[in-house]
This record gives sequence, C-alpha cells and structure tokens, in this order.
Amino acid sequence: MLIIAGIFVIGADWANETIHRFFHSYFADIIIPFGFYLLLILNEENFVFLKKWQVKAGTVFALCALSETLQYFDIYALARVFDPIDYVMYGLGVIFAVFVDRVILKKMFSFWH
Repeated sequence: MLIIAGIFVIGADWANETIHRFFHSYFADIIIPFGFYLLLILNEENFVFLKKWQVKAGTVFALCALSETLQYFDIYALARVFDPIDYVMYGLGVIFAVFVDRVILKKMFSFWH
C-alpha cells in the first residue's frame, strides 16, 4: 500500500499528455479497489465470509460503484465528479487484484490460500 501511495504522490508529470491525463483521471479508480481487495485479505481470518475471492471482489466493486453512484446524486464519497467510465476502471482494479491474489501470490508463497 505504501508503494501505491508513493506512485500516487509522485504522479505522472514526467509522462506524455495521454498518460498524464489517464493517470489523473483513472489511476485512483483502478488502484483503490486493488488496495481495498488486498486489505480484505488481511481480515479473512476474522471474518469467515471473506474467505472466498468472489465475495471480496463483489464487496469491493459494490462499495466503489456505490460511491460513484452517490456522486451522480451530488453526494460525495471518494471523489466529486461522476464519470460512468469509473465503473469500468473499478472492475479492472478488482480483476487485477484477484489476478494478483489468485495467481501471482499463490505461486510466490506456498502458504497462500
């Protein structure tokens, strides 16, 4: 999570205009669900219902989508601007987190799941 925060703080001022615009528009929409998913992994032992990856993924996506929907109604949760593409970015963030959880970390650590 510290690496993610560091990337967010450093920003994309070094990049071309397209990457810079994408970073400022959608980086957080991808990385926040990714981080939330990883945080839920830490709570699997305390909350049995979080054991299944599908539950974690659905919970994270639902909460991020709720936040975006609230923005549509001018109720600000995580951000202030409604953008329907954010739903897709939230989905990509969750899919990326599931991939890291179920494929990469599972191969790296024998004790993983």
